Amino acid sequence: MTTNINAIAEELIHARQTCKSIAPISQRYKGLTIADAYAIQTLIGDQRLAQGGRIVGYKVGLTSKAVQKQLNVNEPDFGLLFADMEIRKDQNLDRDSMIAPKAEGEIGFVFNRDIEEADLTLSELKSAIDYFFPVVEIVDSAIADWKITLIDTVADNASSALYVPGDTFYSPHGVDFTQLELRIQANDIDISGNGAACLGNPLYATLWLVRKMVSLGRPIRKGQVVLSGALAPMVSLQKDQTINFDFKGLETIKIKTV
Repeated sequence: MTTNINAIAEELIHARQTCKSIAPISQRYKGLTIADAYAIQTLIGDQRLAQGGRIVGYKVGLTSKAVQKQLNVNEPDFGLLFADMEIRKDQNLDRDSMIAPKAEGEIGFVFNRDIEEADLTLSELKSAIDYFFPVVEIVDSAIADWKITLIDTVADNASSALYVPGDTFYSPHGVDFTQLELRIQANDIDISGNGAACLGNPLYATLWLVRKMVSLGRPIRKGQVVLSGALAPMVSLQKDQTINFDFKGLETIKIKTV
C-alpha cells in the first residue's frame, strides 16, 4: 500500500502541475482508507515544504450536512493552506492555471494563542480568536468532473487551491456568526446563504478543526488562519468572469478571472 500512496501522491502533483485532471483514485485503487488519503495529502504537503513552501493555516471542508450525507461521512475534512495560496483582492485569477475551479464564500479566523487543549470548549475557542474576516476560497479538484469521494478530496488537499481574504479584520466579540449573510452575484448567478449553512455555525466547524489538529499532534498556532467552510453553495469559475461576494455588513470581495 505504501507504493500506491507514493504513486498517487505523484499522480496528483503531476495533475496540478499540468492542469490536467485524472480519474478518481478511489475507483482505481481499491481498499484505500481515509488514513491513506490523509497520508497522501501529507506526502504532497511535505514535498511543497521541501520546495520552500510555508504552511499558514488550514481549511475546513465538507461543512454542509447535505454534502456529508452525499459522501456518507459524519464529520468534515481539512486541507493545508500555504502562503503562496493567498491572493489579494485586486489580483485577477488566471483561469487557465487551474483545472476546474469553483469559488465559495467563507469566514476566516486567526488566533491569539497556540491552541493545545484536546477538550477545548466553545467559550475557550471564542476567547482565542484574535479576529475574523470574510474570504473567498477557490477550490479546484484534480479529479475529473469533480466526481469525488471523501478519499479523493482528502488526498487532493481537500480540493483547495487559493483563497482571497477581505481587507478588513473584525472583532468576534458579540457577533452571531449564524446570522452573517452572503450574497453571490454575477450575470447569471444570484445565490444567498448565511453562517448557519456552515455546520450550523462557522465556530462549530472551527472547533472541530482545532480539536482535530490537537489529536493529530499538529495544534493550531498563534497567527495561523482557519477557513471555516462555505456559507452558500460554491459557484464555477469561467474565463473572463466577474463575481461579487457580498458579505452583508462586512465587505464585498470581487473575483475576476482572465
